[in-house]
Amino acid sequence: MMKSASTASRSSAVHMAVAFIAMGGWAAFANSAHPMPGPLIAGVVQGTLSALITLFLKRMIEALSARYPGSVGTWLPPLVAVLSSLALLSSVHWLAGTPEIVRTMAVPLSVTAVYATVYNLALRRVAAGGVG
Repeated sequence: MMKSASTASRSSAVHMAVAFIAMGGWAAFANSAHPMPGPLIAGVVQGTLSALITLFLKRMIEALSARYPGSVGTWLPPLVAVLSSLALLSSVHWLAGTPEIVRTMAVPLSVTAVYATVYNLALRRVAAGGVG
């Protein structure tokens, strides 16, 4: 049982599915005051974007963190992650006609900012010879 839980926790597909359900559900809720199919479209769009962002975010942070030494490597990866997510989410939600774009993006962008910062700091700590 522990082995299968450990395997699942490292699975990109599991991470993508959780991101799709959690952030897609949030987007549907954030747009629930609007008539259908608005909330449903917002949920599917956000869920899909969150799944794709989850797939690439980790790798991008690792690459930037390793490439830039010193303080630049501390602040640049989270900044690029948040700005990339902001550009992608706002553009696609605008094209999809999401009624509550800012409200829809608030939680996913917050999660991106926290995850990118914490993960990048952990990478920097390990690279500096600290405990991982």
